[in-house]
Amino acid sequence: MPDWLRTTLLIVGVLALLVTLVIGYVMWRYRIPPRGLVAMGGAAIYLISPIDLVPEAILGPLGLVDDAGVTVAVVLFVYKLVKARRILADGGVDLTRLSKDRRREPDGTDRGTGVSRRPPSSPGRERAR
Repeated sequence: MPDWLRTTLLIVGVLALLVTLVIGYVMWRYRIPPRGLVAMGGAAIYLISPIDLVPEAILGPLGLVDDAGVTVAVVLFVYKLVKARRILADGGVDLTRLSKDRRREPDGTDRGTGVSRRPPSSPGRERAR
């Protein structure tokens, strides 16, 4: 393998590792949900790809309008996700428990199976009336 190719692959690998670490830190720091990360990744792929709704090669600087629109839409989407998550967390909602409880009916049974997940009551622990 030529030295220039080995050096290029090493640089690309280090950059990919750094991007992964930065994305992980931003997700942890600002509590960005995974769907926000998917939206940001999709926007990055759209911005990098040569296929555009409004091509820059034909319209020049006016062709950057669709790229700016995608960027603004994703930034607003992620901002609203983070803001909603903060409002819920400040209101005392346990977001980790919320995702587990969504699969259960109000009576404690699992959706779809009807199996109760509540522990059975013991005969000697009846409530006194």
